[in-house]
Amino acid sequence: MKNLQITADPAPFEQDADGIFRVGGTRVTLDSVITAFTEGATAEEIAQQYPSLDLAEIYSVIGYYLRRRTEIDEHLKIGRNQAAIVRKQNELRFPPHGIRDRLLARRVKQSG
Repeated sequence: MKNLQITADPAPFEQDADGIFRVGGTRVTLDSVITAFTEGATAEEIAQQYPSLDLAEIYSVIGYYLRRRTEIDEHLKIGRNQAAIVRKQNELRFPPHGIRDRLLARRVKQSG
């Protein structure tokens, strides 16, 4: 095995202009892959769910996560908290109660 080269692989994801971490140059987020994995999905199941990712990328993301679990869990927690804040702000601006009736009324108004 003289020709086997030992190299450090780069992180299996990149941060886009909006600060979102995306896997393997795709639109699939790091959060999506890690959440699927922590909810019990295998790498193969994740590949079926996200066909734009190849299996090696998924295993690389999982390995990266397992080596840096505390750091990535904190990142995911911050993201969930930010999403909850935005959701609450949106619900204050656009109350979800009665939305079906409002949409149906708008549809009737537009067609009539």
